[in-house]
Amino acid sequence: MKYTTEITISLSREEVHKKLDDPDNMKHWQEGLLGFKQLSDEPTKEGAKMELYYKIGKREMTLIETIIKNNFPYEFHATYDAKGVHNIQKNYFEVIDDDTTKWISESEFQFSGFMMKLMGFIMPGAFKKQSAKSLSDFKAFAEKGISVAK
Repeated sequence: MKYTTEITISLSREEVHKKLDDPDNMKHWQEGLLGFKQLSDEPTKEGAKMELYYKIGKREMTLIETIIKNNFPYEFHATYDAKGVHNIQKNYFEVIDDDTTKWISESEFQFSGFMMKLMGFIMPGAFKKQSAKSLSDFKAFAEKGISVAK
């Protein structure tokens, strides 16, 4: 399953980069994030890995992020792996003007196992909705300081 999500943020590309590149900010725009652990000595380098812990409803989930391209502030690509799901994220940041940036996020989900494949087939809208919500939550945090952290 592949789709693209985009949002316009009323900040310069450099400001967007500063807020996105700080892992301590993730809790403010990634709902359900309990914490993270860097698994690499150089966390921003290509190939670097980070473990992310989430609780969504009653379900706990661990994702492994692997950076595949870090060319901030222009683009950032990573994979996210969990049981039954391999997600490839390609993120691009375009300057609209000095105070406005467009974030374009290309998502590709690859499912393994019958249940995950079935979920991807039956509920593609849920994945798209969650991606749009994450971008919207980042925009609210970056522009107005509104946090989803509990």
